[in-house]
Amino acid sequence: MKEWQNNSTGILVIGSSNTDMVVRSNRIPLPGETILGGDFFMNAGGKGANQAVAAARLGGNVAFIGRVGNDIFGEQSITQLKREGIDSEAIITDPVHPSGVALITVDEAGENCIVVAPGANAFLSPSDIIRHRNKIAEADIILLQLEIPLETINEVIALARKNHKKVILDPAPACPLPKEIFTDLFLLTPNKVEAEMLTGVKIGSVSDCERAVQVFKAKGVRNSIITLGESGSYVNSETFSGHIPSVKVRAADTTAAGDVFTAAVAVALAEDQPVEAAVQFATKAAAIAVSRQGAQASAPYRREMGE
Repeated sequence: MKEWQNNSTGILVIGSSNTDMVVRSNRIPLPGETILGGDFFMNAGGKGANQAVAAARLGGNVAFIGRVGNDIFGEQSITQLKREGIDSEAIITDPVHPSGVALITVDEAGENCIVVAPGANAFLSPSDIIRHRNKIAEADIILLQLEIPLETINEVIALARKNHKKVILDPAPACPLPKEIFTDLFLLTPNKVEAEMLTGVKIGSVSDCERAVQVFKAKGVRNSIITLGESGSYVNSETFSGHIPSVKVRAADTTAAGDVFTAAVAVALAEDQPVEAAVQFATKAAAIAVSRQGAQASAPYRREMGE
């Protein structure tokens, strides 16, 4: 097996960086309930940083724009991203607000429940993006999520449009989006819950996915992938439409599985792989990730992909 070289087209990730504080338990507690858990551990996380690390490990040439606090969590986040070979010069250290943290419970089936305190992530501003607009000009694919302010996402999309860049949006955590966002996206990658919120279509089958993507198309979305967990994903693109099954594994922790999937799609598309092949590549990467503990720690390296 060849050792992969980090030489694909440039990918710019703009988004959150958090420290994940994780407790394992037999089950996720009910509202108002206290239960005894098991192991506790801390991991580098945040949807933006997760995607950056996953893309870099899979062979992407990656830069990251985000905002962290002037604290030990922020220092550790920057150190970790640099260790992964990610261009981190556009990470802003906030002198006032703390770094973001996420409190995560993971049950014995690998399912999770997450509450995020965004901290400095909530103050990544349009002016921060304008200050580092050269990164947008230098990239070919831009990855976004929804753990930073919507006005900042709008600024990124506007600059990407001016510079003729492809924007991939992972619409998580789920929230309503203004219709003008959709028309400038190259690709939208919601999971089932997010797709239901954005389209109003209850998804329980492949035919439901087909109806949901038609809603996305009516909103101006050219390409979309609805991820369905262990049921695989449904793809609607300009060159391929259809269901792609999952890779069956024993799940240990589903945290960051969607982040790894979207990052892997971006890497494959940056290498000019067809959409169907890109999703198959991403499906395998996400399967490896869910078989491991942690967020960034679970992201596979290209050499593990069996190519």
